[in-house]
Amino acid sequence: MPSAIEAPVTDAVWSANPYQPHAARIVRIYNMVENNHLFTLRFVDEDIGLSFRHRPGQFAMLSIPGTGEAPISISSSPSRPGVLELCVRRAGRVTNALYRMKTNDLVGLRGPYGNGFPVTEIEGHDLLLAAGGLGMAPLRSLLWYALDNRDRFGRVTLMYGARTPADMLFREELVSLVDRTDMNCLLTVDTDPGSVWKNHVGLLPGLFDHAEIDASRTFAAVCGPPVVYKFILRKLLDLGFRKDRILMSLERRMKCGVGKCGHCSIGYKYTCLNGPIFTYWDAINLPEMI
Repeated sequence: MPSAIEAPVTDAVWSANPYQPHAARIVRIYNMVENNHLFTLRFVDEDIGLSFRHRPGQFAMLSIPGTGEAPISISSSPSRPGVLELCVRRAGRVTNALYRMKTNDLVGLRGPYGNGFPVTEIEGHDLLLAAGGLGMAPLRSLLWYALDNRDRFGRVTLMYGARTPADMLFREELVSLVDRTDMNCLLTVDTDPGSVWKNHVGLLPGLFDHAEIDASRTFAAVCGPPVVYKFILRKLLDLGFRKDRILMSLERRMKCGVGKCGHCSIGYKYTCLNGPIFTYWDAINLPEMI
């Protein structure tokens, strides 16, 4: 069965020179959890900013002059244009340099790259988002796209797990969704050291016991560490999900973003071109993917 992934979004301003970064200003830095900040960026050139169109699940290449560049998932929804939000984990030379920058400093951005989630195919169906740990960063864009276009989707369910409340990305934002009546927001932590957590305590797969899921009409978007894929994929298959309706956000080390350097090759596929969103069919044909 063929993949359900759509072609990447492109625009003349960006396709003219895919290697050319454009200046963007840091307008907000929010420290969510240790070594994970949310950077809000706005393009200096308003025409460039207006031309930037992305699909949930795509990524951008962020560059620091004199340091280098790194691929970062876009955490903001295309339904909220004007700024881009990037959840950045401090893990290397480029991200360490970014963490030393301040509001109003300039960085470079090019993109968007990758295929993103097939939102036009998902529309009209139920949507399940299952994330563990840092996996919430790339799924946040899809979550808010669905909520901002609520009439285009059926039942929306979010299942997100973190080690402790202090490790949960976008914690205040997600906790505020728990009481919404137009979605089912299920949050859990492995442990609650401070005994202050008011939601579920336990492993992520346990949240399936609190969700109403009809596999015949649902697309599932999954992202997280390998253990999340191991147990969540097994649960989805047991529920009867079609393999082309299980969508996984998989990130490999990328460098050029346009399929030229080969850093992100997985068998005969390139994450930057054929991903980072893959179906379970892709994973079956390329076992080294996970």
